[in-house]
Amino acid sequence: MRRLKLAILISGRGSNMEALLKAIAADLDFPATPVLVASNKPDAPGLEIADAADVPTVALDHRDYGKDRAAFEKELDDELRRSGTEIIALAGFMRVLTPWFVSRWEGRMINIHPSLLPKYKGLDTHQRALDAGDSEAGCTVHWVNSGVDDGEIIAQARVPILRGDTEDTLAARTLIAEHMLFPEALKIACAKILKR
Repeated sequence: MRRLKLAILISGRGSNMEALLKAIAADLDFPATPVLVASNKPDAPGLEIADAADVPTVALDHRDYGKDRAAFEKELDDELRRSGTEIIALAGFMRVLTPWFVSRWEGRMINIHPSLLPKYKGLDTHQRALDAGDSEAGCTVHWVNSGVDDGEIIAQARVPILRGDTEDTLAARTLIAEHMLFPEALKIACAKILKR
């Protein structure tokens, strides 16, 4: 069975990346194999987790490029192509990508977002759900397009909002759901690409 070469982009602790790496390591039939973990922050703790899992890493500090987003993304694109990447998983990558980059990888890039899209695109999703009086929250994995958190939904997981929930307690429960959802959604995305 062919396995797609996977790059995971992170900006922080990398817990969703770690969930993907563990799921892949535990399943000999997983349709992806990690070839690169890239971060826009050199001090991202997730880079150490990837190193410990023997996955090649690269850190490209977006601040080194000033306001030149295109130069940063060109360098990132070069790294992805050098590694042979065939599918990208955005796992807490906190950069809005330009239409140029998205068009290069459209149909081969997925993102995990901590809300039940199309509700609460962007930031502060948990607090927004609480402020709205919602009875449930959750997470979504979607294809990336040129809109922010706007691409076709691959899979979602629902999390009940409990009496007394705070932004932090809801975020913690949602993160557990993210760790279960992301590997399954990645399998679906790989299957779709392999079928093309």
